Amino acid sequence: MADDLFASALEERLRRRAPLAARIRPRSLDEVVGQELLLGKGRPLRVLIESDRLSSVILWGPPGTGKTTIARLIAGVTAKAFEPLSAVSGGVKDVREIVERARSRLGEHGQGTILFLDEVHRFNKTQQDALLPHVEEGLLVLIGATTENPFFSLTAPLLSRSSLFRLEPLTADDVRGLLVLALADADRGLGDERLEIDPDALEHLVDRSEGDARHALTSLEVAHGLAAEAGRDRITLTDAEAALAMRALRYGDDEHYDVLSAFIKSIRGSDPDAGLYWLARMLEAGEDPRLVARRLVILASEDVGMADSQALLVADAAARAVEFVGMPEAGLNLAHAVIHLALSPKSNSVVAGLGSAVEDVHDQPAGAVPVHLRDSHYPGARKLGHGEGYVYPHDAPAGWVPQEYRPDEVAGRRYYQPSAQGAEAGVAELLDRRRSRVEGEQDEQDERGERE
Repeated sequence: MADDLFASALEERLRRRAPLAARIRPRSLDEVVGQELLLGKGRPLRVLIESDRLSSVILWGPPGTGKTTIARLIAGVTAKAFEPLSAVSGGVKDVREIVERARSRLGEHGQGTILFLDEVHRFNKTQQDALLPHVEEGLLVLIGATTENPFFSLTAPLLSRSSLFRLEPLTADDVRGLLVLALADADRGLGDERLEIDPDALEHLVDRSEGDARHALTSLEVAHGLAAEAGRDRITLTDAEAALAMRALRYGDDEHYDVLSAFIKSIRGSDPDAGLYWLARMLEAGEDPRLVARRLVILASEDVGMADSQALLVADAAARAVEFVGMPEAGLNLAHAVIHLALSPKSNSVVAGLGSAVEDVHDQPAGAVPVHLRDSHYPGARKLGHGEGYVYPHDAPAGWVPQEYRPDEVAGRRYYQPSAQGAEAGVAELLDRRRSRVEGEQDEQDERGERE
């Protein structure tokens, strides 16, 4: 009896010391906030949970959307044994031990096993492969929770054997309701101290939570503590802002690709403000500035190109500054390049031209190098006719002569199509004149050949 009383008292003290987000965690599916499409009455995930027919699943969603909560609720209703494991601290050895227990359990009692693997994306390929045969044979039902895009972070075999459920960020109404509940609940929340919250402080917490229930509740708990410590009976906007300032910027591996995509598309779309915003977001999140610099160098040719050839020099200079100057000062050089590239005229003629040329290399016969372009510098080359008919451009007054530089199989095909943007407009006029002269020269040669 004494042991039971001690255990009960210890559990109560631990519960009281637990963070607010843990104390107010839902105890049933009906208490879960948000995710109506998955957990509403008659919805697929809820039906599988309540009927205890869940097969292996991957719960994918941003932090604070209920992945761990759902796993804990499954543990409460399933007849299977529930084995939790964190991929952050666990490894193949832990998986083997769980597998042994699962085999014994199934053989001795006919009871299946659910393995809840939190942060499943932290398992590398070898570790995921170690799981695969046990999931495949049905010894383990895997519930994997991940904040990262599973198509990037999980192996295809493991993913193909699991149902994927995507959890969405909570709505503003969901978060607001959760915070109000936490303030009012005297048993599990903050209601035992009865502090009120100013409407602007509440809305600030809701707005800055980004649909993350855990972050919203943690920030509320900190703001509540600040107000209580100061002897106030209300949580103010100042308290809320101070609590929010303690949170590090979230920037996951899958979000990395989305943010980088938004960064490039903003510059391509000639929006310097958006480009600077995404640059700041990446740098503040600890993104490798060399990666940012490399993307700018690529963009300078891919999206600006001949419309402003100086853009490549600016991007390259920013990349060199990252190596030479280092961060954080090199952030200014990156910002300089972002603004220049965003405001530059845009042309994708470089990438389009190269793409067209590559297509012909793949699809057209590989014609021989024209005789007049062949190397004529080695002994005997002249006897083979190499270089015969070649006109040295520097001998011409304009420094250019109309002669063909491609095999007959692709002669006359146009790969580079200048745009009318920026400096490229002038390039287009010059190139049209020269191409016309080359084509005219070719027509004359054809006519002479026919007469002969």
